[in-house]
Amino acid sequence: METAFTPFTSFGGGLAIGLGAVLLMLGLGRIFGATGIMSGAVFITSRAELSWRLALIAGMVLAPVTLFFVTGQMPVVNVPVSPAMIVIGGVIVGLGASLGSGCTSGHGVCGLSRLSVRSLVAVPTFMVTAAITVFIIRHVFGA
Repeated sequence: METAFTPFTSFGGGLAIGLGAVLLMLGLGRIFGATGIMSGAVFITSRAELSWRLALIAGMVLAPVTLFFVTGQMPVVNVPVSPAMIVIGGVIVGLGASLGSGCTSGHGVCGLSRLSVRSLVAVPTFMVTAAITVFIIRHVFGA
C-alpha cells in the first residue's frame, strides 16, 4: 500500500496538535495524551476532570464537521481493515497505553518536549515495535 506525501497538511495537523497540547498544559496543567483523556472520560475518577475531557473529545469529533463547513468536503479516511480489527486494535492500544503509562501522543508530543525520561524510553520502543509489526503484517502474513 502506497502512502500519499502530504507535507503541508501534515505540518498543519502537527501544528494544531502541538498548539492544543501547549494550550492544555498552560490552561489546565494537563498533558495531552488522547488515550488517557478518553480513559478519564470513560472511567470517571473526578467530576472536575470530566468537563474538560469531554470538551476535548467533542472537539476531536467535531473537527471534521468544521472542516466540512469551511471547505465543503469531508476528510477522506481510508481504513483498509474490518470493523472487528479496529475494535481489536483499539483494545490493544488501550492495554498498551495502560501498561506504558501513556499513549503515543502523551509520550511523543508532551513527554519528549518535557524531556521525560519515561517518554525518552517509551517513544523509541513504540517506533521499533511499530516497525516490527508492519514488517510482520506486510511481509510475513502478506497483508
